[in-house]
Amino acid sequence: MFYEIKIALRTIRREGVGSLCRKFGVYFRDIASGIVFFCQGLPRNGSPDQLVDFSFDTAGKFLQLTQVRSEIIQLAAVLKQFQPRTVVEIGTAHGGTLFLWCALAHPEATIVSIDLPGGIHGGGYPYWKTWVYRRFPIRSQKLYLLRGDSQAPEILTRLKTFLPDGKVDFLFIDGNHTYEGVKADFQNYAPLVSKGGLVVFHDICTIPTEVNCQVDEFWNEIKNNYRHVEFIENPNQEKCGIGVIFL
Repeated sequence: MFYEIKIALRTIRREGVGSLCRKFGVYFRDIASGIVFFCQGLPRNGSPDQLVDFSFDTAGKFLQLTQVRSEIIQLAAVLKQFQPRTVVEIGTAHGGTLFLWCALAHPEATIVSIDLPGGIHGGGYPYWKTWVYRRFPIRSQKLYLLRGDSQAPEILTRLKTFLPDGKVDFLFIDGNHTYEGVKADFQNYAPLVSKGGLVVFHDICTIPTEVNCQVDEFWNEIKNNYRHVEFIENPNQEKCGIGVIFL
């Protein structure tokens, strides 16, 4: 509830009461979509294409997968073969990628989501969505949802208590998109990734300055230090792009 009050006050302060009323309409439609999603069956053994399509289109776009379809399918194909046993996602928002990681990870995987309510790049989800997201794990998987700042020492400390052997197989960085933010996430969390594991960055394309996204700067600074691959549909698209580092 604190999250909703904080967002409401910020909306009134920045955009006025009219905007708040419109956002209330979206909020309640989101709840309705969430109820539909909660009641329907989830695909468990689909192909990367099928799982991505489900994330894009299910329950009135409840998951709202913010990806370029061809790029996330390529990453999903890598993960389906890799089947990581420990997954850490920094930046969950509407849950589309979190659903994919659960569907593609090992049946006994540990998956941890870290998401900052009210984050500057679209992060944050209301508490009621945790009940929906907890439906994502399959079989004997364990899912932990941390709602807080990935750069806060206590979040990193809590994360370590969830890792079965103290290591991560797949780290997805999609939180604070400023240069300083993405660099801090890499420096804090990449040391936890095991040898042979993956570190994946979202939004590596050059994005318009007003968006305040500098992931591309940090990605281009470090990528040649590692074996890596880029999934970019169009070099001139000015959005998204996925970079994968193989450790």
